[in-house]
Amino acid sequence: MDSRLRQIALLCLALGLAVLPAAPTRAQIITEGQGESFDAARSEDATGRIAILRALDKVTARTVDLEVPVDEPVRFGTLIVTVRYCRTRPPEEPPETFAFLEIDEEPDSRAAVRLFTGWMIASSPALNPLEHPVYDVWVVGCRHPAPPEPEAEAGDEESPEGETEAD
Repeated sequence: MDSRLRQIALLCLALGLAVLPAAPTRAQIITEGQGESFDAARSEDATGRIAILRALDKVTARTVDLEVPVDEPVRFGTLIVTVRYCRTRPPEEPPETFAFLEIDEEPDSRAAVRLFTGWMIASSPALNPLEHPVYDVWVVGCRHPAPPEPEAEAGDEESPEGETEAD
């Protein structure tokens, strides 16, 4: 029961952080039995976000920073990490990053098993951690992808001054 209360407190905290007057986002957590699912009506603010996660392999002591686009699964070892929502507070507010993650394990060719579903908060990784004997995953930050750089077209170049075409 303590775990459920902790998850509810986390949810309340995350929803309180996610609601901004300029770009409202509706987040809904549906709890059915042991599992949870997340459905977010994404505003323009949430689309195209990339979550930055840090993953640790406890056997090799190797850490890797994973850049995971929202709603695109990424593999780390036998884990499949899917970020459903990621948000960082604006600079004028106290710094905080939170993400809703789904982490599955797919050992060998067996079916994937859901290990973790829930909110992770960057400033409090131990509040709602992934409990796994080999791997640790926690949230570091969120960002928008860099915009593509415009390419210069060959016909756009101007001729140097003083040069004119002769008849």
